[in-house]
Amino acid sequence: MGTLYLVGTPIGNLEDITVRALRVLAEVRLIAAEDTRQARKLLGRYGIQTPLVSFHAHSGRERVQQLLAALGEGDIAVVSDAGMPGISDPGAELVRAAAEAGYPVVVVPGPSAVTAAVAVSGLVTDGFVFTGFLPRRSSERRERLSLLRDLPYPLVVFEAPHRLRETLHDAVEVLGDRPVAVCRELTKRFEEVRRTTLAEAAAHYEQHEPRGEFVLVIAAGSREHPQADEQRLEELVRERLTKGLSAAAVARELARLTGRPRRELYRLAVTVQQEEQKNEADGKGGTHATGAGT
Repeated sequence: MGTLYLVGTPIGNLEDITVRALRVLAEVRLIAAEDTRQARKLLGRYGIQTPLVSFHAHSGRERVQQLLAALGEGDIAVVSDAGMPGISDPGAELVRAAAEAGYPVVVVPGPSAVTAAVAVSGLVTDGFVFTGFLPRRSSERRERLSLLRDLPYPLVVFEAPHRLRETLHDAVEVLGDRPVAVCRELTKRFEEVRRTTLAEAAAHYEQHEPRGEFVLVIAAGSREHPQADEQRLEELVRERLTKGLSAAAVARELARLTGRPRRELYRLAVTVQQEEQKNEADGKGGTHATGAGT
């Protein structure tokens, strides 16, 4: 029985590969790579000749089944374009399938744009919330940011250069003008960390064309009004219940978007649902009594 290895690879500088990662990549019988061309650059640098097969976001269930079949014959490694597979990159679906099929899954830690940006930002002293890429549509992006606005932790966001300006403007509108570290091309030749505010960053990139890959580390908002945070969360629950979502569905969605425990959100959704049902019943009862008295 083979083992599935999740191998972290450099996010820019090829010297950031670990000794263990090089050994695993050389010893497995097959490497599933998000971009085989990118993987060949790394393998070529270190003289590794392990066969490659593509495995990316659009590979589909058929490729997952093919890789499971290959695991039956030996070890496989999964690599993304850069960083850790499964973190805003392909890998999670294969991990679930391999684990369910009984194959061992082993992580080989390596470079990550998330932890690199957090460390260099100077804005994180406790926890942080990693959101990956924000939605592409401005309306959906603003909604996501509004759900994250009142969390007591800094936000870590990936963004593409062609959407950076819009994202910064939306962030200023929804989050307010907070400190931010705009990390560009981490570990690469033109690495840059701009420690500024959201408004100043938005103004800067209106004058300068965004180039490269970006990670934003946005400072936490003020915690002066925790009661308002809970009121906002209840509003979000009511909005989704009004749309016809079940309490369980509301809890799943808001847990994913806010990082709050699903069980806590489910209890809140059930409570709000019961209140709505009671108010509706009281309203009908009052109407009937009024009708009877006329």
